[in-house]
Amino acid sequence: MSKVIESSDQFVVIGENIHTTRVVKRGGIRGHVFEDGTEAVKYKVDGELNFVNVPEHFTTTQPYEQGNLKHFMIAIWKGINESGDDAKQGTDYIEHEVARQTNAGSHYLDLNVDESSHRLEEQKASMEWLVKFVESVSTLPPSIDSSNPEIIEVGLTAYSGGQGRPMLNSIALERPETIDVALKHDARAVVSAANEVGMPGDDKERVENVGRIVELALSKGMKKEDIFVDPLIFPIAVDSNYGKHVFDAIKQIRADFGDEIHITGGMSNVSFGIPKRRLVNDVFLYLAIEAGADSGIIDPITTSAERSLTMDLDAKPAQLAMDLLLGNDDFAMNYITAFRAGELD
Repeated sequence: MSKVIESSDQFVVIGENIHTTRVVKRGGIRGHVFEDGTEAVKYKVDGELNFVNVPEHFTTTQPYEQGNLKHFMIAIWKGINESGDDAKQGTDYIEHEVARQTNAGSHYLDLNVDESSHRLEEQKASMEWLVKFVESVSTLPPSIDSSNPEIIEVGLTAYSGGQGRPMLNSIALERPETIDVALKHDARAVVSAANEVGMPGDDKERVENVGRIVELALSKGMKKEDIFVDPLIFPIAVDSNYGKHVFDAIKQIRADFGDEIHITGGMSNVSFGIPKRRLVNDVFLYLAIEAGADSGIIDPITTSAERSLTMDLDAKPAQLAMDLLLGNDDFAMNYITAFRAGELD
């Protein structure tokens, strides 16, 4: 199949970074310990170092005890619950990431607060606050992302529409009622290949699940051009067939629904647990676009359609990554051996 898109300008980027699951390592490159032992997340703006201090109660959480700082969870909490300079630390950090994602080429900003709390009402309050704040500092529409339709509804309701039509992430067979939510708010939507009970096992299950949910969405009045199919991308380190499952599914979905529908996905998921992740992500994105993808739920600062489409595929590192992703390197043995030998640099 020929490429659906002819240049990176046609690739729709759903910027994935403003998400409460995101972590930095305590004491790592982004972590900071002050002389009094308190900790912060650090970042630079125009060469000047800035800090988001960790509230005391976060030091008793499991992620903290495991050596992680959930930086967007912290920033959102500070923006909602603190005042003055303490609250500004949180809002400045979020605004900084909005600008980074925008300048790197995002078309939507994916907002997820699911891990901000285990209490639904607090999750809803966090989503409402985040959507309104991001809209006040952004030129891009939001992608409202949650596993709970109630949180999605709150996010879409909070958005005034000033930056254009929003995205809903996501519709799935396990929650078909989100089709009506998307239509109610005139939202485009990510449509997942999951079924009522779990994740798909191969390309055929992906295609079957997508067919069912897309046909239901179309029957309710959604337009093909407003649908972004997510075939679900899993780490290649777990199963060497996972890449091929996705590529084959993308090809079939494109064949079944034509050029109007969009095909997206969390492209960087494929490289979890693999060294030189950027190399794997670049080659995977190239192969996904070749198969028919025209969008990605990605961090555009680290993953670029332009870079993928112009990379030297004949170079040995790219060839090794391609073999890995196409299922021709069992247990990633060749790739790992080349990495240890310094042949992937």
